[in-house]
Amino acid sequence: MNILQEVIDVAKQSGCNDARCGSIIIKDGKIIGKGFNSPPGNLESQRRCHIKKDHYNKKVSDKTCCVHAEERAIMDALRNNPDKIAGSTLYFIRVDEDGKPLNAGKPFCTICSKFALDVGIKGFALYYGEWKVYNTDEYNTLSYEYND
Repeated sequence: MNILQEVIDVAKQSGCNDARCGSIIIKDGKIIGKGFNSPPGNLESQRRCHIKKDHYNKKVSDKTCCVHAEERAIMDALRNNPDKIAGSTLYFIRVDEDGKPLNAGKPFCTICSKFALDVGIKGFALYYGEWKVYNTDEYNTLSYEYND
């Protein structure tokens, strides 16, 4: 299996206007979950890209309108392979409009890192020209330390 191509193909399905992201979860060499970012239910009525982030109250922790690719991949794995998610690895990528991989950036999303940690995902991989696999506990800690 070509993990890079698999996760790129998922990211190309993104419905986000700002960033095209994709995630797959792998356990024992098999994909057990897939997800891309887009508004909840892929509903245009839920798209809020036009709203400036500083418009929201500071208590709103995720100011994007999209369900994250990581969240969707985890929900997909829980729905279809709940017995396989513990000990798996989540792979995350960003792509440009042509589907070419971009730098994933530093760990920063505490929503996704907490969710992955809570369901027992062991590794959290980001793409930087090659895969960097973090222990999910470490990824969660780094997400809380992010300051950019």
